[in-house]
Amino acid sequence: MATGSSERVPWSLTPKQLLWKLSDKARQFKEGRTLTPEAALGRRGEDFAHRYLRSAGMTILARNYRPGGGEAEVDIIARDGDITVFVEVKSRRSADYGSPDRQIDENKRCNITRAARSYAARAGITWNQVRFDVVSVIFTEPPSVVHQQDAFFEGRVI
Repeated sequence: MATGSSERVPWSLTPKQLLWKLSDKARQFKEGRTLTPEAALGRRGEDFAHRYLRSAGMTILARNYRPGGGEAEVDIIARDGDITVFVEVKSRRSADYGSPDRQIDENKRCNITRAARSYAARAGITWNQVRFDVVSVIFTEPPSVVHQQDAFFEGRVI
């Protein structure tokens, strides 16, 4: 391919995409020796969701935010315009047992809400400017991503 040619190789990556993929692969390789297979799959799903949300125009503020209590955690915190979005990511290898978002029960929602309230209080965010989304990642070939906006919300005052 000549310099300045308009031909493009269909599988080529931009330098930024290549850097993301390499850094994800290096971290996943390192964590593969220390994490359980389920935790490694979850981390891969979070990496995938992170890139998906960025490509959708969101600004990522934090990942794996855990307030002082310990049991509550928010996978990804992002900004979508004026709204702060708390994202729960669920991953599965296949859809054989249904959608991954079915794993989010009432206890998990309460824990996510508790962590979100902590973050909102520390960051000075009003509670009516938040949203809870769920990103489901199924690692089929090619991977499937389903983004549910406003998937659940406890106590919003509109």
